[in-house]
Amino acid sequence: MSEHSTNTAALRLRPPAHRVSRRAIGYWTATAAILWIVLIGVQAVIVLTSDDPPSFLDVTLIVSCVLAPLHLIVMPQWRYRVHRWEVTDEAVYTQAGWLKQEWRIAPVSRIQTVDIERDPFEQLFGLAKITVTTASAAGPLRIAGLRHDRALELADELTKTTQAVRGDAT
Repeated sequence: MSEHSTNTAALRLRPPAHRVSRRAIGYWTATAAILWIVLIGVQAVIVLTSDDPPSFLDVTLIVSCVLAPLHLIVMPQWRYRVHRWEVTDEAVYTQAGWLKQEWRIAPVSRIQTVDIERDPFEQLFGLAKITVTTASAAGPLRIAGLRHDRALELADELTKTTQAVRGDAT
């Protein structure tokens, strides 16, 4: 078997092997809860302080109060089941989303940069996200919901792997 056919077989699109950290469930729940609290709070203030609030606002407030708990229960669990990642000597594989799901693969030879990012809530939950920028029109790959220490290890691993691969990542 030629080297080209071996690489082609190794780089087929497939479900990645690793799940993100279980802490991501709490992170996704907390960030979504903040948005729902703001939305419901604004609606409630308008309904309670207006002399004659529009009737559709009562309906949207009730709908929001029903949808919020459903969203906060379903979305984080669903995302945890879907979000996956894997790094091999040949490629980075990602799977993400919850309504719109995306599977990506990037050959290591195409990696240009590896970045680690942590917003304040990710720091609170001990999480980080890795952004792998490649020479691709589809944009960078992101692995969100990693434990911070695992993200550091992964960035180091990717850096060593990409340095060992010949080519200019274009």
